[in-house]
Amino acid sequence: MTKTTARNAAEAWLDQLDPANTPMKDGRHLREIGNALAAVDAAEAQLRRAVAQARKAGDSWEAIGLVLGTSRQGAHRKYGQAVDGAGGAENGRGVT
Repeated sequence: MTKTTARNAAEAWLDQLDPANTPMKDGRHLREIGNALAAVDAAEAQLRRAVAQARKAGDSWEAIGLVLGTSRQGAHRKYGQAVDGAGGAENGRGVT
């Protein structure tokens, strides 16, 4: 289940609750989960932007992979499509 699908399912579930018939509990823990998820989404977006900026500046996938703690192929697999475009290969030679 994707994050968007999970969020939509949670929102649909919350919308169907009737406050008159639903026992209420302290919602701070669930709110904290939602806040943490929003922070993860923001951090992932920031990481994608940082990778794109590094590639634009000429940094190699090998260097990016090293910083990410993965191989150049792993870094390219995760971020290459969004960063380098639909082709994924650079200069016809594959991952650099």
